[in-house]
Amino acid sequence: MPDFAHEALHHPGRVAGVDEAGRGPLAGPVVAAAVILRAEDCPDGLNDSKKLSATRRAALEVEIKARALCWGLGVASVEEIDDLNILWATMLAMTRAVDALTHDCAHVLVDGNRLPRWDRPSTAIVEGDAKCLSIAAASILAKEARDRMMVEAALAHPQYGWASNKGYGSAQHLAALRTHGPTPLHRRSFAPVAQLLLL
Repeated sequence: MPDFAHEALHHPGRVAGVDEAGRGPLAGPVVAAAVILRAEDCPDGLNDSKKLSATRRAALEVEIKARALCWGLGVASVEEIDDLNILWATMLAMTRAVDALTHDCAHVLVDGNRLPRWDRPSTAIVEGDAKCLSIAAASILAKEARDRMMVEAALAHPQYGWASNKGYGSAQHLAALRTHGPTPLHRRSFAPVAQLLLL
């Protein structure tokens, strides 16, 4: 379970945790969140968003937003993903999430093994969402925000099943791609979409 050990290394300065949602899907943006938690008022049950039920994630999102010192979201669009590639679009979303924080932080803990091109004191932590409470909180906010975006996008493009698959390459999504072709929300640099465009 995640804890405050990584944050404690940088105490007493404020520490932000950063994570993203949506690197793998064929459609939709990549979304990052940054969270500065209060050690004395941290929601119980924070964990990697992938290990939580949808109901628990939704409840924790409300708690995080109410009890964190501050939080921010950053989005990189489908166009930016195709222009930059998914890695650097993710780094862009993370930078925007930290820039959206309303309080300065002394250090940033980033999920993964790469850091954005910034001059902020920061540490990359592999599987950080399962080790670090701040990153776990960010993973929940990022996933909940992106899931809502894809549910809304599904209203205009219902045949792709985004309300349930959130843009990932499910059987329904791939079948709809073959039948209806890509939408403006599809990532044209991703192989399953790019291959269809060549037909």
